[in-house]
Order: sequence, then C-alpha cells, then structure tokens
Amino acid sequence: MDTLPTVLIKPGDADRLVAGHPWVYAGSVLRLTQPAQDGQLVQVKDHRQRFLGTGFFNSKSKINVRVLSPERVVVDQAFFETRIRAAREVRKRHLPSATSMRVVNAEGDFLSGLIVDKYEDTLAVQISALGMDQRKPMIVAALNAIFAPRAIVERSDVASRKFEGLTESNGPLSGEAPTSMVVRLNGLEFETDLATGHKTGLYLDQQVNYQRVSEFAAGAQVLDCFSFLGGFGLHAARCGAAQVHMLDQSADAIAAATRNAARNGFADKCSFEATNVFDWLKAQTASRPNEKVIPKFDLIILDPPSFTRNRASVPDALRGYKEIHLRALKLLKPGGILATFCCSHHVDSNLFQDTVLSAAYDARKILRRVATYSQSPDHPIIPMIPETEYLKGFAYELVR
Repeated sequence: MDTLPTVLIKPGDADRLVAGHPWVYAGSVLRLTQPAQDGQLVQVKDHRQRFLGTGFFNSKSKINVRVLSPERVVVDQAFFETRIRAAREVRKRHLPSATSMRVVNAEGDFLSGLIVDKYEDTLAVQISALGMDQRKPMIVAALNAIFAPRAIVERSDVASRKFEGLTESNGPLSGEAPTSMVVRLNGLEFETDLATGHKTGLYLDQQVNYQRVSEFAAGAQVLDCFSFLGGFGLHAARCGAAQVHMLDQSADAIAAATRNAARNGFADKCSFEATNVFDWLKAQTASRPNEKVIPKFDLIILDPPSFTRNRASVPDALRGYKEIHLRALKLLKPGGILATFCCSHHVDSNLFQDTVLSAAYDARKILRRVATYSQSPDHPIIPMIPETEYLKGFAYELVR
C-alpha cells in the first residue's frame, strides 16, 4: 500500500474527510508524491503525512479523489462483494418485504460513483465515476455472485459522466435483459422499461411514501400531478379513493399509467391527461374578477421532477415551486390534504417549506402540517454527506 501514489491534503481540509465525507476536491490537494493514473487507487494523507484513507484518483474531475475507505484496502471483486453484501443487509432490515429496491446508493453505501437498482430478478447499474467504470467487470462479477440475477443492464446515461471524462454507456452487461418488465411495489404492479425509463427504470425512492400518502385517500377526489407511471395515484386508488385524476407531460408515461391502472384493476377509478401541469393548473384556477375558484379535490399530490441543475438555478426553481403550490391550494377543499415533494439537493427542507408557506400566504390559506417525508430507506442518508439527502416532502391539511 505504501507504494501507492499519495495525495497530500492542504492544511484545514482534512477534517471533512476524517468526519466521513468521501470527496477530495481539486482545490484541497496540496500535491501528489508521485504521478498517478486517472482511475488509479491512491492513498490520501494530510499535510503532516497522517493517513486518511484510500480512494480512486481522477485529475479530470473537480473531485480529484473519491475515498472508498478510511483504511488501507485492496479493491478487487472480494472488496465489492463485501460492500454490496453489507448494503443488501441494510435493505433486508428496513425493507424486508420489498422485491424491487435500490441495493447500492453510491456515497450512501460507501461506493461513490456506483448505483445498483434491483427490479425483481434484474439489476440495473449506473456508474458515474472513472475508477468505478474501470472496474466494471469486478462489479458485474460481484453482483452475479451475490444476486444471481436473470440479467444486469447498464444505464450509465447521466450527464455527470462527462465531468469524469466518460461518455454515456448503456446496454446489457450480463444475461438477457427484458426491455419491458413488471415491477412490484407494495403489492402493486408497474410496467416499466429498463432501457428508457426515468433514472434506471422508475422511481424507487418514493416506495415508502406511496404507501404513506395513500393513507389520506379513503373516499377522496384525488389529483396526482407529475404522475409518471401512476405510483401515488394507484396507491390512492387501492386505499379507497373515489376518483383519481393523473397528469403528466409525457404521453408515454400517461399511456403506461393507463395500462398500470388496468393491470391493477383500477381503470374505473382513474382518469388521465397528457398535459403540461403548470398550464393545466393555471387553466383550472383562472377566474374573472369577483369570481371564486371552486375547490374540487380532497387530496392533491405534487411530485415534480427537479427544477434545479445547480445552485444558480435555485431562484427560478423556487418561483416554479411557489407557482404550482399557489395554484394547487386554490383547488384543494377545506380539510383536504396537499402532499408535496422536492427532489432537489440544492433546496433543503426549510427552504422548501418556506416556499410552500409563501404560496399559502398569497392564497390566503392556513395549513396544518400533518406528515413529513424523506426518501425510502434503500436510499440511505449519511448526515456527514449532505449530497446523500435530496428528497423531502410534507403533507399539509388545509385548515381554512
């Protein structure tokens, strides 16, 4: 291990690594003791030569080192098997009955740059870091040894790969993968396309929240905005909603949600529109002077895609969040529930709630918070790594 290139860290920059954050930024590097190849395993030390850990080096990335361990480790197939088995045990404890879930969540499972999602008997892999990409055969071998899946497919089509000097990479890695398959979440069946679906197929981070939000749905008129494949809407239908109306801009998503409703026996309870949700909400809340908008819904769900790509876009995103909440609150009956989510890491819970309450103020509405949501436990949060926490949500009762 002492023969590895050593990355020395500037004074004052080591504390974050000691506390558990795995990223060494280029600006924190004092020097290298010898040249290192991009993707190579290196050791990290502070400016006094005290050992801090081992990780993958990449000079092309703003993240020069992704630390894998605070100890000296050999990164081989056995290493990946040990880490992935440990991650699987976390899921067994917290989602014991789930058959589809995220089984490796990058930094949340101490494997920076690697995501593995399990869809029934098939695995989807997403790699966003050079060091991981160079060891793809080891990772595939480890996954086959642990899960013996029918197939492993790659969905490394994230924009962040270009910052690592990588191009997109999609396709089969092992076995014969189906392009379309049925995934079970909380006992409901969802048709998804592993080759083209959002993220690696569908949104697994809301699996627990689908169930929790549906607890408000009994007898309700429900509006599910940004419905995608119908996750919230179909759970609400199963929990006794009187009617569920789903909105999504993607015609393909609406077509899939329609098929999913029929597959689960809820076609008669569900209606669908392929539409821009902002435009739909604006049209539904338009009124002439001295006219009042008549509220139609007992439960409204807002689960939009992220409105932010970086910190610079946060102000525009907040205006977008405020707009949809302002419109939704006008359509919510007194005593009804607004369940709302934000999946942007750059907008924290306090800022998100402030935005909702600002919309409530403008709409002259009083809200009572009745639930707080986070990402499902297969997307574990390490508090010292703020990037692992991105999904936040609330349920509010409209008091008046």
